[in-house]
Amino acid sequence: MKPLQGLAFLLLMQSAGEALSYFLKLPVPGPVVGMVLLLLALRWAPVQEAVAPAAGFLLSHLSLLFIPVGVGVMTHLALLSAYGLQLVVVIVLSTWVGMAVTALVLRLLQPKEARHDAELR
Repeated sequence: MKPLQGLAFLLLMQSAGEALSYFLKLPVPGPVVGMVLLLLALRWAPVQEAVAPAAGFLLSHLSLLFIPVGVGVMTHLALLSAYGLQLVVVIVLSTWVGMAVTALVLRLLQPKEARHDAELR
């Protein structure tokens, strides 16, 4: 029963994000707004306890979520052969940019003492 409650809470956060994005005409997709709402809600222990079983279940079956992507790639092999090199370059560059931005944000969010200790090492 707990995993269903957690899944319901996850869907509620996504729906709330969709509603906020739609009604406030935000330039951000609804699921992203929902993830931010979930991040804020996860500060409370009851929410963590409710979401943990559902998150564990979803993570244990994460590989199933890649099946549609694999089917999509197989149906568009002609596009992949025509633009494959450009796609690889874009994927590699965007991954590097994403990692760099994540590192910078993490560095900015660290307390000053932790940053100073890390620089001394």
